[in-house]
Formats: sequence, structure tokens, C-alpha cells
Amino acid sequence: MRLKVNKSKNSINYYIITDTKTSEGKRSTKIFKKLGNEQEILKISNGISPIEWAKEQVNIINKQIEEKNLTITAEFSQSNIIEKNKQITFNCGYLFLQNIYYSLGLDKICKNISEKYRIKYDLNSILSNLIYTRIIEPSSKLSSFEASKKFIEQPNYELHDIYRSLEVISRETEFIEAEVYKNSLDVVNRNTKILYYDCTNYFFEIEQAEGLKQYGLSKENRPNPIAQMGLFMDGDGFPLAFNVNSGNTNEQTTLKPLEKQIIKDFELSKFVVCTDAGLASNENRKFNNIQNRSYIVTQSLKKIKGHLQEWALSPEDWHTIKTDKIVFNYVTGFLLFQNCQTRDCTINIACFQ
Repeated sequence: MRLKVNKSKNSINYYIITDTKTSEGKRSTKIFKKLGNEQEILKISNGISPIEWAKEQVNIINKQIEEKNLTITAEFSQSNIIEKNKQITFNCGYLFLQNIYYSLGLDKICKNISEKYRIKYDLNSILSNLIYTRIIEPSSKLSSFEASKKFIEQPNYELHDIYRSLEVISRETEFIEAEVYKNSLDVVNRNTKILYYDCTNYFFEIEQAEGLKQYGLSKENRPNPIAQMGLFMDGDGFPLAFNVNSGNTNEQTTLKPLEKQIIKDFELSKFVVCTDAGLASNENRKFNNIQNRSYIVTQSLKKIKGHLQEWALSPEDWHTIKTDKIVFNYVTGFLLFQNCQTRDCTINIACFQ
């Protein structure tokens, strides 16, 4: 804060001003407080000259700022008319997300990608705003662009830059996933001893199948073309990696390629993969029964064969490890997690080396 003296023909006015930056990055000044003119100050300064009294007020405020003890009073007038098309409210809910975003080093990741493709638009600003709006106000790219205009930091790009960036982000998905995982190790402890994998699909209100949008088995039993997405999460529910496939892809075939990517990019080797029965093919079980990997798959007691039901519910050869609900069969080498509070019992079958 500093003092500004504005002299005119009829009076001398004193202001406390502060330095600011405009949205274009240019330096500017703003009036923090109007102290008054000479006549007004003489009435309250107790004989001190207006200039000396004004300097003392600046020193007091600077000291309060330094000690973080400044009280700011905002003045409002009921008679003032708000200028048309002037933004006076801002969404600041994204600021806590911004802290997480930069903690994960996504700004540096965007810088590397921008240098690789010689991008002129601000990829970091686009990606960060897309993430913020996806969490705060999920909507289309156009609506996300409009929503980001409500942020304190205004977008420094145009709508067409967003659409251009999507192809680049798609190409560098694996790089982004791997770098975010490495950076996250400095932020939180990642539980990668257990990995969860499942698939879902998204429908499109179109009639003709094209590209990834193909007719397949919809989770919502819709007749529309769908696209399929598979997601790996760690033991604490943090995402690791994902893939997107055409809607007519057998979801059992999507596990191995994505798991191989995790093993390569994330340098993971020993973990347990947990899936539902739909992903428990023999091929996937074999793949996760080697090289320090294991698996857990869910099976419905109602749907398995009779002799397996008898085996699963038999009290013989089952011994408690920690609780009465988790037991280990020393003969077969399988774990059984029983939940028989309802008639629709389920079991999780696990195979460990």
C-alpha cells in the first residue's frame, strides 16, 4: 500500500492505493481507501498536517497487513445501478481443486505436451478448467466453456481451442496417466497391492453405429449404440488407468491389455486383481496367476453348480483367519468370503500363489 496525492485547482485529495494486475497481465493500480481532502482531514487529524496524517494511515494499514490483522469494510449503495453485462459474481469453488491439480504436477505435464506438439493455445488452462467444470458442473464442452467464465481466473482461450486440444489429450492419455501416478506418490500413499477393475458403457442417441459407437450389450438394456469403458482403481479407490473400446467388444478381453500397460508404465508387479464374475474368464485367471499376481472374483451361489455350492457351504476344511466371515480352505487353497444375511448369498473366490 502506498499514498497517492491528487491535486486539483480547488482541493487536494489523499488516497491509499495498491498495485494490481489486469486479466491481460498488465500492471495497474487500484484505490484501496479514500482518506479525504485537506479540509476533511484537518478536522480529524488533531493538528497534524494532512500529508503526515495520511502517511501514518498508510503505515498503520501496511503493519496490519504484515501482521495479518487487517479489517476490510466494503461499502454498498442501494441507489447505484449495476452496469449491463458486467460480471460482479464469481465461482471460487474450483480453488480447492486447483490446489490438487497443481500438486499432481498436471501443469508441468501440459507444458511437456505443449512443447512436443508446439501448441500455441494454453493447454494447461484448458485441461484444468475441463476438470474443474466436470466435477463442479458436469456438462458439454460448450457449457463447460461458459461455466469457466464464472471463475475468478477468466479463460485465456477460445471454444475452438478446446476441441483442438481433445485430440492431443487423447493421444497422450497413457503419458498423462503414468506421470500423474508418479506425482501422486508424493501427495498420498497409493495402495497398489489390490487393484479393482470393472467395465461400464455409455449409450448414444443415434440410429446408425459408427466408430466406437456400436451395438452391444447395454448395462441399461437400451437399444442404442454404445461405447465401452474399463477402469482400474487402487485399493483406496483412486483411479489408475482406463480404456475405451467399441460397444460390441467382449469386456473380458479388455482386462489384459490395460493391466499390461499398468505393469509397464506404473512399474507394478505384485498385486491382487479384484473383478466380478463377468470378467473372470480362464484367460484372465491364468494371466493373474503368474509373476507374483493373484486374483479375486465374485461368484453367485445361486448360479454355480450343485457340487460347488455344497463345497462352498460345507463346514469341513474351512478355518477362520481373522473373523468368522473370512475363512481359508487349506485343501483347495481358496479363500471364501461369505455374506449370508440374505437368501441371495454371494461368494468371492480368490486364488493366491
